[in-house]
Amino acid sequence: MTITIKTEPIEFGDIQYKNGHVDKEKIREIKLKEHVGFDSLPDQFVNRVVRDGFVFNIMIVGQTAVGKSTLVDSLFNSKCPETSTRTHAMKTVDLHVQRQELQEKHIKMRLSVAESRGFGDQIDKTGCHESVVKFVDEQFEKYLQEELKIHRASNLSLDDSRIHCCIYMIPPVGHGLRSVDVVTMQALADKVNLIPVIAKADTISREELTELRHRIMTEIRDNGIRIYTLPTDDPEVANFNSQVNGLQPLAVVGSQEFVRIGNKKVRARVYPWGTVQVENEAHNDFVRSREMLLRVNLEDLREKTHTEHYEAYRRTRMEQMGFGEALDDPQTGTFQETFEIRRKAHLDELRRKEEAMRQEFVQRVKEKESELKEAERELHVKFDALKKKTADEKRRLDEDRKRLEEEMASFSLQKASFMSSASASTLPGFAGLKNKKK
Repeated sequence: MTITIKTEPIEFGDIQYKNGHVDKEKIREIKLKEHVGFDSLPDQFVNRVVRDGFVFNIMIVGQTAVGKSTLVDSLFNSKCPETSTRTHAMKTVDLHVQRQELQEKHIKMRLSVAESRGFGDQIDKTGCHESVVKFVDEQFEKYLQEELKIHRASNLSLDDSRIHCCIYMIPPVGHGLRSVDVVTMQALADKVNLIPVIAKADTISREELTELRHRIMTEIRDNGIRIYTLPTDDPEVANFNSQVNGLQPLAVVGSQEFVRIGNKKVRARVYPWGTVQVENEAHNDFVRSREMLLRVNLEDLREKTHTEHYEAYRRTRMEQMGFGEALDDPQTGTFQETFEIRRKAHLDELRRKEEAMRQEFVQRVKEKESELKEAERELHVKFDALKKKTADEKRRLDEDRKRLEEEMASFSLQKASFMSSASASTLPGFAGLKNKKK
């Protein structure tokens, strides 16, 4: 095999960069005259991906009994095991996650379905969306923390729990979106690929469905809600995606029952007036929704989750940790240099706060000392007043005691005088006079 060099050989250090990318004008171009073998790289990539399998995480949000589990069973032609009791009496909203591994032909997929429980069942629906948004952020945070570890998991892509798609199920009753629907969809629009669908579309007529679809899309645009728009840059799927974009929100019907129609069994719902086939495009948009999610745009949903929603969350968290746009500026240097700068600034901020806290502590100690001195002064004043009062009371008692002693002395004199007069009355002369009278 011979290799011809198109341009002059250059050293590695001579390669120049433009905007962070290699200048292609400085790269040697080599034309091979014989087969080398790296054209099998796509086949190697496909074989590895097929061996490891795929991960797809869906979150379904909607009120109780709107048909969330039934829709998932219909989409993946499976039966998810039921592990909890559904009720309208739940006081809080939580997310119930079911995981299972599906295999179609030789392709394996790890499916995770997060289903909302108790959503919209409370009288006060103010915080219904908080648990849903918190769950999405927790999955982003879990992935980010794993990325930041020194020893990351080797199968991080297979343990990915980030939500790739959120199906928001809108009940067919009412006059469009409810307030809780608007608030929840606004909170989720920038975090996940939001796909609104009209549930139980077989319960309304075609005219009502058309009017409801138009009203929902009008409210979505008026409230600034960004929903998932199917890409149209690929010529192979541009026509299909354009049609589906014009039909949003799709109206779907799900069923866990099979009915024999002709010579085959199909998923359907049987009513006294007829049968609604789930996979009949004339009856609902279930087939379009399944092709949109799984056959055509599954990889786009996964890619957009990583490149848009997760990157936005990661950028926000990095800014909160002190790494903002500085890393994007070539003049700031490496990540290590930026880390040292941020660390020094953080330590300076800690020292500043410590000094402020120390000054505040000294000030509070001084204030407390002043309060104690004031209390001590007041205590001395009260003590002096009590001492003076005690002295006055003692003087008064002494005066009373002296007066009593004088009265006792006067009484003793009077007693002595009386006793002397009584003794004189008992003399003999007085006794004779007494007998003479008798």
